[in-house]
Amino acid sequence: MTNDKATNRVSVTQRAFSAVANGVAHAAGRPGIFMLALLTVVGWAFTGPVFHYSDAWQLVINTGTTIVTFLMVFLIQNSQNRDSAAIQVKLDELIQVAGKNFFVGIEHLTDDEIDRLRESLERRAKGAVDAKAQEAADKTGPSS
Repeated sequence: MTNDKATNRVSVTQRAFSAVANGVAHAAGRPGIFMLALLTVVGWAFTGPVFHYSDAWQLVINTGTTIVTFLMVFLIQNSQNRDSAAIQVKLDELIQVAGKNFFVGIEHLTDDEIDRLRESLERRAKGAVDAKAQEAADKTGPSS
């Protein structure tokens, strides 16, 4: 029973984080949020003479931007991970429909294994292009 509670708690936490991450990532890309950030920086700049460009005045913007940047890195990474996983699932479905199951899951290979596979496929593709060109040349006959 406790394992079910722990699993449920994790899934609730994951769902809550995903909902917040999606909402913030969606909002962060909006023009209104950009304008708010721009106005904040402009407002901060205009207060410089009031605070005599003090260290504390500079610390406010430095601390604020550092915190926002730090948090946004995790939100952006979460968004990219989710998008990559969704795209991978869609590609796997297309591969399965095409009947070429060999390629399903290759994202788990090492970089060297993927490089060798890509090189092999490029050689096959070049061979196919060369064969098509030869076939077209054979159809047209010798040039005189």
